[in-house]
Order: sequence, then C-alpha cells, then structure tokens
Amino acid sequence: MKKLIIIIAAATIFVSCKSNNKNKADTTEKQRVGVVDGVAYHVDSTSTISWAGSKPMGKHTGIFKIKEGVLQVKDNTLTGGNFVIDINSLNNVDLAADAENKSKLEGHLKSPDFFNVAKYPTASFQITAIAANTDSTQKGITHIIKGNLTLKDSTKNISFPARVTIDDKTVAASADFSIDRTQWGISYKGPNNPQDWVISKTVSIKLNIVAAKK
Repeated sequence: MKKLIIIIAAATIFVSCKSNNKNKADTTEKQRVGVVDGVAYHVDSTSTISWAGSKPMGKHTGIFKIKEGVLQVKDNTLTGGNFVIDINSLNNVDLAADAENKSKLEGHLKSPDFFNVAKYPTASFQITAIAANTDSTQKGITHIIKGNLTLKDSTKNISFPARVTIDDKTVAASADFSIDRTQWGISYKGPNNPQDWVISKTVSIKLNIVAAKK
C-alpha cells in the first residue's frame, strides 16, 4: 500500500508539472503597496474567478464570486486596484446541481481541511505593480500584473500575464495562470500527510474582471 501511494503521488507530480508549469505565476514574499492615483472603476457582480484542481482520478472545476473591488485608471492606463473574493461563494460546476457529491465536495473545500471559511470567509488581491507586456510571443497579453494574494492567514506576491482593455466607462481584465496552493498553507490534513500528496498542489486560476465607472 505504501508503494502504491508513492507511485500515485509521483505520477500526480509529473502530470501536474508537465501540464501547468508554463502558466505558473511567479510567487515571492509580500510586497509594499504604493499610493495610487486614478479614477476608480468599481468591480461589478458579473466578475468571477474560476478554479480547477486535480488528482489522479480526475479534476474538479468551479468559481468564486467577487464581493467588492476597484480598478484605478489614469490617462487610459491601469494604475492599480484591489478586490475581495467571497470564499464562501465557492461553487463546483462540473457536478450536477442536485448531486450529493457536489454538496459534499463544496462542504469539504470550505471546511478546515482546506479554506476554513468559518474563520476566513474572504480572500483578497491587491495590485503592487503593473507593466506593459513586451514579450511578442504572448499573444493577446497586454500587461504583467503583480499583486499580493491573501488566502487564509498567508499573503504572497504573485506575478502573471493579463489582458486589459479600457474605455470611457469600463475596464475588463482577464488572466489564466496557476498557483501552488501549499504556499498559502492549503493542505489536506497537513503538508506531510500522504492523503494530501495525491492531490495536485497546482490550482489553475482564471480571472474575469469587469469594472465600471460610477
């Protein structure tokens, strides 16, 4: 049994690294947030964060809603922003709405085994730096965004490519990247538990943010 667990864990790590490393966000320690100038565009309720997690037997996908947030714009350029994620809104979308295992999965992810929403009902992201994309091989990418991501009681700075469009009334931002959940202390029954080893550390994230000027 011990050998089987080791083999499955190794296979999981190999598959995860092979499929997700090219989109992996660069992660560093928390960075300082400077004073930002600009007009506030308020994030609206259609904005979502999609997630996908995997294990040897398959994967699950879902969404979080954004509780509130603003993106700041000056001279038609994104200068900063932040938003709050409603972790309690976690919703699995690959299982049928009336499926018993859907509610069990959502409850498990919200429990102290993972997000512990009773103690940490929200997460947050705060932009620390924005740069224009200069890599011509990244098609459709306009910016590289850096920001402090807080999950539970941990804050790390992440950097990822994004597409940002701005007009007189709205700002739209989208991104597709992955993070290592264990860097924020999200581990099933602890980081050294064999039951956590067979769950991929890599979680795929897709941002779809829309903000409007009021």
